[in-house]
Amino acid sequence: MFKIGVMASGGGSNFKAIIDRIGEGDLEAQCKFLIVNNGGCGAAAHAEEYGIPVHHISGKTHPDQAEYESALLSVLDKYNVDLLILAGYMKALPQSMLRRMPNRILNIHPSLLPKFGGKGFWGIHVHEAVVAAHETESGATVHLVGEQIDGGRILAQVKVPVLPDDTPGVLQARVLEQEHNLYWKAISDYAKELSL
Repeated sequence: MFKIGVMASGGGSNFKAIIDRIGEGDLEAQCKFLIVNNGGCGAAAHAEEYGIPVHHISGKTHPDQAEYESALLSVLDKYNVDLLILAGYMKALPQSMLRRMPNRILNIHPSLLPKFGGKGFWGIHVHEAVVAAHETESGATVHLVGEQIDGGRILAQVKVPVLPDDTPGVLQARVLEQEHNLYWKAISDYAKELSL
């Protein structure tokens, strides 16, 4: 059984989907912590419900960049996880974290990368761009996190149709539903690849 840590900023539906799969025995992992940069987010409430330690680390709690990075790294050191999972974490990770866990940080992005990825493409903005471009399909991508935003190795993708009358919000809901099925499987498959 391998160990994961999770980082989230928002409602935490992907985080909850992963934790539920662990609870059901589908994902043979232990979640050791949740790091949030928004103390009142839904993800933190889910973690408390499951008894998972929550660490609020942000520019508010640590205005000094060096202290901020040190706080993040101290959590990694304390729990010594095998994989770090970004589940709607809306801030770029510092280089020190990328160096600490090379090829061990996963993210999920709500488009078929490399399309609609990179700076500015997050949350509803991705779906607005997809609809504006009159794409016929979209989806979600699980990828490794590296120095280039949304540019790491692609581990898994799922496609969904973009319907003619879709609004960005409707498309977002359709993609999110598939994210919940895709992410835990990609984590499991990657852990097997690494022989965790």
